[in-house]
Amino acid sequence: MIILGLGTNVGERELNLSRALQMMDSRYGINIKAVSSIYETAPYGVTDQADFLNMTVLVETGLKPLELLQACLSVEREMGRVRTRRWGPRIIDIDLLLYDDIKLSTAELTLPHPGIMQRGFVIIPLKDIAPDFFLPNGRTVSDTAVEFAGDEGAVRLWKAVRWDLYSRRLVL
Repeated sequence: MIILGLGTNVGERELNLSRALQMMDSRYGINIKAVSSIYETAPYGVTDQADFLNMTVLVETGLKPLELLQACLSVEREMGRVRTRRWGPRIIDIDLLLYDDIKLSTAELTLPHPGIMQRGFVIIPLKDIAPDFFLPNGRTVSDTAVEFAGDEGAVRLWKAVRWDLYSRRLVL
């Protein structure tokens, strides 16, 4: 199971998510299999910025983890992302969260993503597409999501969406 997390808080946020998925699918051989709903979330780390739209995506690809990371970074660059401030505003952020059962720790990539279980903006959307998946903490996504149920307003459903396999588009 390969899971990506997407986030955006600059410009036309829904369009940014849709465009990133289309670019991954059409240019990099990353097959989108399922998408979560889109959630609006408070900023993490740096709070003096606009709220984010976040989602998780289940993908299949022949790319190895570091190749997939490079493809995601290429999409970010093509969309105009400029890294000026850690956790700052961004047109698109694509994180490689899980790649099958691979555990990896390099300067470029850590798998599973080290913050996955502490971030409601990841766990709650992940529950949409993989509720019974066992996380590195040994608990299912659904069980872990319960911890974020009290975060009223921090992770709000923005819009239920789906990935249309025929048109290869996000249906908003």
